[in-house]
Amino acid sequence: MLLSLAQPRLLPRLPSPATATATTARPRALALALAPRRAHSSAAETAAPGRLRAVVSERAVDGMAPAAAGQEGRPLRVGLVCGGPSAERGISLNSARSVLDHIQGDDLLVSCYYIDCGMNAFAISPAQLYSNTPSDFDFKLESLAQEFSTLSEFAEHLATNVDIVFPVIHGKFGEDGGIQELLEKANVPFVGTPSNECLRAFDKHNASLELDAQGFLTVPNFLVEKDKLARSELEEWFGSIGLNKENGKVIVKPTRAGSSIGVVVAYGANEAAEEAEGIFSEEIDDKVIIEVFLEGGCEFTAIILDVGTANNSEPIVLLPTEVELQSSITNDIQEDTIFNYRRKYLPTQQVAYHTPPRFPAEVIDCIRQGVSLLFRHFGLRDFARIDGWFLPTPATSLTSSENGGKFGNTEYGTVLFTDINLISGMEQTSFLFQQASKVGFSHSRILRTIVQHACSRFPSLVPSNNAWTALSRKMQSAKQAEIIQNDTCKQKAFVIFGGDTSERQVSLMSGTNVWLNLQGFDDLDVTPCLLAPSNGYSPHNEDFSGSARDVWTLPYSLVLRHTTEEVHAACFEAIEPERVEITTRLRDQVMKELERALSKQDWFAGFDITDEQPIKYSLQQWIDYVKEAKAVVFIAVHGGIGEDGTIQSLLESAGVPYTGPGPIASRTCMDKVATSLAVDHVG
Repeated sequence: MLLSLAQPRLLPRLPSPATATATTARPRALALALAPRRAHSSAAETAAPGRLRAVVSERAVDGMAPAAAGQEGRPLRVGLVCGGPSAERGISLNSARSVLDHIQGDDLLVSCYYIDCGMNAFAISPAQLYSNTPSDFDFKLESLAQEFSTLSEFAEHLATNVDIVFPVIHGKFGEDGGIQELLEKANVPFVGTPSNECLRAFDKHNASLELDAQGFLTVPNFLVEKDKLARSELEEWFGSIGLNKENGKVIVKPTRAGSSIGVVVAYGANEAAEEAEGIFSEEIDDKVIIEVFLEGGCEFTAIILDVGTANNSEPIVLLPTEVELQSSITNDIQEDTIFNYRRKYLPTQQVAYHTPPRFPAEVIDCIRQGVSLLFRHFGLRDFARIDGWFLPTPATSLTSSENGGKFGNTEYGTVLFTDINLISGMEQTSFLFQQASKVGFSHSRILRTIVQHACSRFPSLVPSNNAWTALSRKMQSAKQAEIIQNDTCKQKAFVIFGGDTSERQVSLMSGTNVWLNLQGFDDLDVTPCLLAPSNGYSPHNEDFSGSARDVWTLPYSLVLRHTTEEVHAACFEAIEPERVEITTRLRDQVMKELERALSKQDWFAGFDITDEQPIKYSLQQWIDYVKEAKAVVFIAVHGGIGEDGTIQSLLESAGVPYTGPGPIASRTCMDKVATSLAVDHVG
């Protein structure tokens, strides 16, 4: 029987050759799966991989002192700042975890900092980032974190202890220029847009006025300020754009609260006014913008990567994503009509993503061109995300002679830009990583590219950036030399997740975390796999066979979804001939643009992933394929055939090594009564 291991949230990354060999660093779960089966093990053998991660991190940091003092290169010191006073603090923590996981290494040392909702700054340990919620996090601050007496003291600390700051605060203080101004006054280099430019772009109403002045089509809107709401003026505005003041459909949202918080649908002037008052009373913002609801429109979002040299901005827009909102089984009209906080960040079957969008080529070109122009005009830096709408049939409120010559009119419909996000979300499955993975960037490579570009903009960081680049290349060369010298053959591993139990979304998160973290080991070749939903299979069906279920091997980009349903649907879309042709053409175009610009940068390490097509197998065919590849399977399927011994039995019959307990133990532990009897028998 295989050893039963608790599944960790994260697995350790491979330390440098100086601190551990590839063999000793291999994740314990996989190492045990490859070893001969034993009925018992010592406590040391079953130590949680999460503990191993902490040990590895400490050893890696301890080993950096000599390298830091050397002349051939030293690690870059990055200050990761998260939290903030907005309701998006939880998303900020998720972003910080992703950034930490994917940029830290022996050549890049990360120090973590947190700003609470009271605007108090703290130095925290990396381990503290993994609290479950902001409330959990705040509860531990007093006893576990070092508090700075003022924000000025915090900035002074950063000036002497880090080379560059990576702010991942969303909304207030993060995207309105607050943290940027603090860092500028202390002469601390940072990733992203300067303070004045942030302030200008973050306010949705001011940005809309600027867009209009620059010749872009804009969504008709009405500004409401706290204690200055005049309902008669609001009713007049409804009439001026052809909306019924009793039931005309509008969007009500704060002007300065990120892209998700406080956004609601309202019907008529009175309800819109009430929603605005609600935003004021909740102190989300003291300015509210009311916009026409773009009926029949398709929402999109686009990531921009700045690839210019020094301070010469050269934005390249990645493949945009279409956000398809789907009907809910509830009859909640508001939930069905907007891409709100819940749909953006939580698992739901009410949204699907399409990258690139299912729009005509001319429309996609218009989106990319417009987003690039806006990035330049607003003076944005390093990276950003811009959201908008495509209307196949223009709204009546937009059809006027004065709009005819504005940017956004195409033969196929109208393109409008609505939100500028200065610090895009960076949780594991965010738009940044979805779009970057379509054009050759892994999580680590896109984040490090952003950091390196930011470093290149600050003359004071040129020596540090050069030293970091030198160290990174030296370490990479050492790894390659070790592989050649030892004639190392990568161990293939398949991570399987999904299924159709109530725990399938948790399984997707578990599998994604395992897969992403195993990617960091140079001696592993890891393939993510989706156990597709069944066609009427019951775990009590005694006639179950390996041909009754399907498994998809997935390319990098298709794993990055919120639900198993999204992943499954994306697999079918990815193999449609028309979508294959469009995606290939646009991907090649964007990658050529990126390569042409980034090849001028000494620090660019190239693309590190390819966007392949998913492949469907029956479960038995997949097991045969795994066996032929001499691979080990990491089972991350929760419930159902993932825990009732079915998959374990099939793998065992084929002689394929896997993680976790064997069929009998799995079947017993899946049944609470059987487990109770077994425990009682043990005494």
